[in-house]
Amino acid sequence: MKSRRPCSSRPSSPQPSSIDSSVCSPRTPPVSDLSEHLRFYQELGVTGVSRDARWRTRGSAQPPAPGSQPAGAAQRITIARSSADALAAIRADIGECTRCKLHKQGRTQVVFGVGNPDADLMFVGEAPGGDEDIQGIPFVGRAGQLLTKIIEAIGLKRDDVYIANVIKCRPPGNRNPDPDEVETCEPFLFQQIDVIKPKVIVALGTFAAKTLLRTQDPISRLRGRVYDYRGAKLIPTFHPAFLLRSPERKRDVWEDMKKVRALLQGDDPED
Repeated sequence: MKSRRPCSSRPSSPQPSSIDSSVCSPRTPPVSDLSEHLRFYQELGVTGVSRDARWRTRGSAQPPAPGSQPAGAAQRITIARSSADALAAIRADIGECTRCKLHKQGRTQVVFGVGNPDADLMFVGEAPGGDEDIQGIPFVGRAGQLLTKIIEAIGLKRDDVYIANVIKCRPPGNRNPDPDEVETCEPFLFQQIDVIKPKVIVALGTFAAKTLLRTQDPISRLRGRVYDYRGAKLIPTFHPAFLLRSPERKRDVWEDMKKVRALLQGDDPED
């Protein structure tokens, strides 16, 4: 495992925030939805709109227009298919999993992960909740809806990224996972990361950040910095479920997401 060191400890200087104009394009459905998005951006502290959408194509799950593929595009498509196959193999290896006690404690199904297998951006949460346990997809409840808005706030779509959890089964009562459950399940997350090879990983919440960074520091101390992790840049931030309880911290998450966007663009996140 690669060493995990902060890329920079310099505090970020305030900058005008911006989002991609396509998020608020005329094709965005109903006015009520648009108004809700605009209110969310205001809560995040977004103050401007960028018209340059070129960077959004990085890691996109959508294929390029016919005849526009550059040399080597076919190879990249093959790699993407190989990534999907590799993820499918990991999922098959997990099976209906009886490796830890969670399978006997009310779990409905394994919640593996979802998204673009060739994503540049990956989100890692803690464990499935009730909605996720029923649907078999991570982040589909209220916290998941908020995560989708956060993704859209940096000009991406949910299909552009990959989303997974440290733990693949719901702990009873949504309790914190036990150490033996983490030890049993985290190797599958590491395999997912190694297959996808994201440029940026966002650790959502204290549990995910502590697990990935092997630290006992709270998320309030870990966030605001960029770490090297398994060939990617890792940015810890608050969990969307925490934001539902403490909406005043949305601006902190927006500062973290601006770092994410800068890294995806190849820019210095501290500039």
